[in-house]
Amino acid sequence: MDLHEKIWLASLFIGIAAVVDFADGFLARAMNAVSPMGKQLDSLADVVSFGVAPGMILYQFLRLSIAKEPAGLDASTIWLLPAFILPCAAAWRLARYNLDESQTQSFKGMPVPAVGIFVASLPLIYWNVNQSWVTELLLNKWFLYAIIAIFSWLMISSIPLMALKFKNFGIKNNLPAYLLILIAFFSFLILKWLAVPLAIIVYVVLSLIFKTKSA
Repeated sequence: MDLHEKIWLASLFIGIAAVVDFADGFLARAMNAVSPMGKQLDSLADVVSFGVAPGMILYQFLRLSIAKEPAGLDASTIWLLPAFILPCAAAWRLARYNLDESQTQSFKGMPVPAVGIFVASLPLIYWNVNQSWVTELLLNKWFLYAIIAIFSWLMISSIPLMALKFKNFGIKNNLPAYLLILIAFFSFLILKWLAVPLAIIVYVVLSLIFKTKSA
C-alpha cells in the first residue's frame, strides 16, 4: 500500500476519537464528574485529535495536489504551510470555549470535533467514491485552501451553532437535532461517505435557520 493511501488510518483514529470524546463528555455529565482539570485535558486531546490530525491529512492532500502539477515535485514547501492554520484555529477555538461559561446550550463558532470529522471524511471519500470529479476536486489545491480558510474562520467566529445535547427527547425542543440525524442517516444510505461533509454543512445551515443562542 502506498504511503499516501495510509491517510485513511488517520480517518479511522479520528473517528474513534470522536466516539471516545462523546462518551467521555456523556459519562462525565451523567456521573457529575466534571472538573476544571478534566475540561483542560479534554480540550488538549481535542486539539490533537480534531486539529493536528486533520491538519496533517490536509497537508498530505496538498502534497498530492501539488506533486501532480508540472514541476510540482520542485514546488516550495510554503504551499503546504496553510494546512497548519487549521490546528491553530482549533486551539484558539478551544481556549475561547474554556474561558466562556455561556456556551452551554449552543456553541459560538464551529465545534472542533465537527471540523475534524469533516476533514477525516476526505480520505475515505477519495479512495471509496469512484467518481472522477470527486478525485479532481480533492486534489485541487485551491479547493483544499478553501476548506482550510472556511473551517478555520468558522471555528474562530461567533456564529451560534447548536450543541447536540438532549435535556429531554421531545421533538419541540430538539427539532433541529432530529432533522440533522434524519438527513445524515438517509444521506449515508444514498451517498455513503459523501454524506459526512453533507451532514456537517446541513448542521451549519440548520443552526443558522433555527438561530440557536448561547444561554
